Amino acid sequence: MPLAALGDIVSQSPMGLGAFNVIQLEHATAIVTGAEALGLPVVLQISENCVRYHGALEPVALAALAIARRAEVPVAVHLDHATDRALVEEAVELGLGSVMYDASALPDEDNVRATAEVAAWCHGRGVWVEAELGEVGGKDGVHAPGARTKPHEAAGYVARTGVDALAVAVGTSHAMTTKDAVLDLDLIAELRAAVPVPLVLHGSSGVPDDVLRAAVRHGMKKINIATHLNKAFTAAVRDYLTHDGRVVDSRKYLKAGRDAVAREVTHLLGVLTS
Repeated sequence: MPLAALGDIVSQSPMGLGAFNVIQLEHATAIVTGAEALGLPVVLQISENCVRYHGALEPVALAALAIARRAEVPVAVHLDHATDRALVEEAVELGLGSVMYDASALPDEDNVRATAEVAAWCHGRGVWVEAELGEVGGKDGVHAPGARTKPHEAAGYVARTGVDALAVAVGTSHAMTTKDAVLDLDLIAELRAAVPVPLVLHGSSGVPDDVLRAAVRHGMKKINIATHLNKAFTAAVRDYLTHDGRVVDSRKYLKAGRDAVAREVTHLLGVLTS
């Protein structure tokens, strides 16, 4: 199947769209397998942290693109949380059709200016751009648990930058290992009414299934999930090694992790579209 464009998937998906972070090749194949089980589109995300882990973008990006092209469902490959414009430009050159440019640590006016410049450069090359407003507080910035995005500020930011999607703060936090995030569903509805582009929920690993469903119903579109899959992968590998202390073939225990991630992706995509 031809590589999918994230903008097309978003516009064609009637419910929530699952966007899952890739760390290793096993994650990418598992995410696609999980999506194929339901016949649903999916997004493979490569973060700036992932690029640092691999030492470069090209190896992991080309692998993800190859997996996406061989998938039986529409798969988009997306650069997530890039703070370096050079990394954005490299991603576009490699063939990624969408990027999330994160200038939220900059002062507001600098954020707007830098994001508008990146958005214009990307749009000139047919690339879809996600962004977020300025930092509110806490190490997670706009995704700290207490942070909240103001609808009028969100609408103004989109108008000034020209971005195609907006990550908003409504109660989630990155890297949560427990599912007890409390979302402001009324705020999501207000943001959906005020903002003319799709809304993105970061830090969704900490959101219970029923709240994820409610968030989608209230207006969230792209749902980013990473830590939850990492937990499933690690637990499966740990369990395998615990029960077979003599194994030396890494394919055996990594397959256990890959299978666990595929099951979780299938489950989560079912939640987002139910």
